[in-house]
Amino acid sequence: MKNFENKKVVISGGGSGIGKAIIHELYQKGTRDFAVIGRDLDKLKPLQNEFPEARFLLFQGDVSKPDAIHGFVNAISNAWDEVDVLINNAGVVSAGKLESISDEDIVSQININVTGLVLLTKHVLPLLKKSQEAAIINVSSGLGLIGMPFYAPYAATKGGVRLFSEAIRRELKDFPIQVLTVYPTATATPMMASAKMGSMDTPELVAQKTMEGLQTNKIDVILGGDQRLEDVKNNLNHPEEFDKKAATMYNALLERTSNHRSM
Repeated sequence: MKNFENKKVVISGGGSGIGKAIIHELYQKGTRDFAVIGRDLDKLKPLQNEFPEARFLLFQGDVSKPDAIHGFVNAISNAWDEVDVLINNAGVVSAGKLESISDEDIVSQININVTGLVLLTKHVLPLLKKSQEAAIINVSSGLGLIGMPFYAPYAATKGGVRLFSEAIRRELKDFPIQVLTVYPTATATPMMASAKMGSMDTPELVAQKTMEGLQTNKIDVILGGDQRLEDVKNNLNHPEEFDKKAATMYNALLERTSNHRSM
């Protein structure tokens, strides 16, 4: 995708963090029409002041609820004839030892991170197919490429995002729809506020890399530099060897995830 003017963009989780940073990047490139869904409308309303020339369709809803998705897509259909970009960014995390994570948090992670993403894509797809140049951006995680201790349910959801992106990309081969999957490392967003970490990537960096991937027609954007790419390769080809590396990080990850919950 080269031109971002006059594009109509649908995004989940656009009120803060990576989603908001992507809105900023698109706005800087000329996009003015955004439909945003979020659970808290008060967190979405400031977007109208921060991007004064944009036209926002703000919708309060939980993407894990089919009725909310249906209502959101109906509102979009009433306002627009087509959609050019769908950004599946909404996500939650509850980390720690598997037996310590509540059943409710496990179910919510699956419903928001995977089910909501799949359903929103399904129902926006007819509008995307009307566009002459469309894109789906799915925000996964580095943990969707490499499963690490104390993130088992979360990693499962983000791995699901990876495979869904791969499958739907191949399913849409006859349509001009780019499918781009983004794999951030730890990023300084509200979702990471309760994690005990040092330096993290900025949402702005993730957004910039996402836009570069969109403009160059990539299918994957993997944050973390050459070391992350090497780790992904080693984890795929030599998983038992990578188990040893993960073991050296065990105690640090246990400490980092002791209170890491953003639901």
